[in-house]
Amino acid sequence: MEEDTEMTDTMTSPQRVRCVLAGELPDRVPVLLQNFQNTAWLAGMNMGAFCRSGAMMAEAQLSAWDRLGHDVIDLENGTAALAEALGCDVEYPDDEPPRVTKPVLASLDDLQRLESIDPKRDGHLPELLLATRLVRQGVGQRACIVGEADQGPFDLAALLLGMEAWLVALVTPELHAGAHRLLEFCSQQALIYARAQSEAGADFVEIGDALASPDVCSPRIYRQFAFPYERRIAGELNERGIPLVLHICGNATPIIADMGATGAALLEIDYKIDHARARAATTAVIVGDVDPSGVMALGSPEEVERRCRETIEALGSSGRFILSPGCTLPATTPPENSAAMVETARRYGQYGPGGLLHEKRAEEHERQ
Repeated sequence: MEEDTEMTDTMTSPQRVRCVLAGELPDRVPVLLQNFQNTAWLAGMNMGAFCRSGAMMAEAQLSAWDRLGHDVIDLENGTAALAEALGCDVEYPDDEPPRVTKPVLASLDDLQRLESIDPKRDGHLPELLLATRLVRQGVGQRACIVGEADQGPFDLAALLLGMEAWLVALVTPELHAGAHRLLEFCSQQALIYARAQSEAGADFVEIGDALASPDVCSPRIYRQFAFPYERRIAGELNERGIPLVLHICGNATPIIADMGATGAALLEIDYKIDHARARAATTAVIVGDVDPSGVMALGSPEEVERRCRETIEALGSSGRFILSPGCTLPATTPPENSAAMVETARRYGQYGPGGLLHEKRAEEHERQ
């Protein structure tokens, strides 16, 4: 290891993350690993059983954290938890995350059939909350926890109604009133579950609205049907002192300013995004955004280090940044690559009073 990059952490993980959320410079860049599938694989667990057991999820996550020492533990079991709790049919494969196989609504007129969730009773939400409590007990205050509040209103609506029917509704003006009623209902479900995750011990909560990405829907559709409800969730959680992570996959560059305007404290972005435009567009904390498949799962530790350094310098020079994969890591991601991400943040993500130390040292070296 190069002498000028050696470092001993001077903050705990929660102190580091709180510093980032406050817009201040921590000792170094924190790391969040989106690795639920990978933790199951590393622990030799059946994915279907893992995703239905809070005890197994906690055991695998704690084992990975003991091994890697990342700052933020991300707890989830895929993208079907709220949909299942509301009555959708869900399949649990042995080697993949759960997936919705049948929506619960035949049309937008069926919304009155649905009742709000009870996170202590419905579907596998109780197991997810158990995982949060067990991980909190296991790490104490040595790491932060993201308790996934599952899908954002836009994505949850698509699961409840069926993707094709949902996309048709978005471009059919006479169906817009029903679409907004469904989004309102979905917003309330996300809020109920987010509050339950916070009560279980999560430091902050996350929603994902991948279908609202510009890779799928136009920015106009996002602003009309996703943004108002994401903003409402962020606002209500902010009033309760619960920071929200908003995740949208794909190239979200055209809507990154809107994502920041929701009031979400952290924006979790994918590797396709334009770094310079994203950093200039928002003062929110950016979480990301190393390619989870092409780099983290299939690259070498050396490539992981190179991409992580580039990402740190592009997005984290002045703080307000947490290093992470751009989306969930594939199950078979080598642990050496996850370790390389954590180590790169420690070696090259150090901050001084004016920003990244390594970046400044490089500038000084060039001047000499």
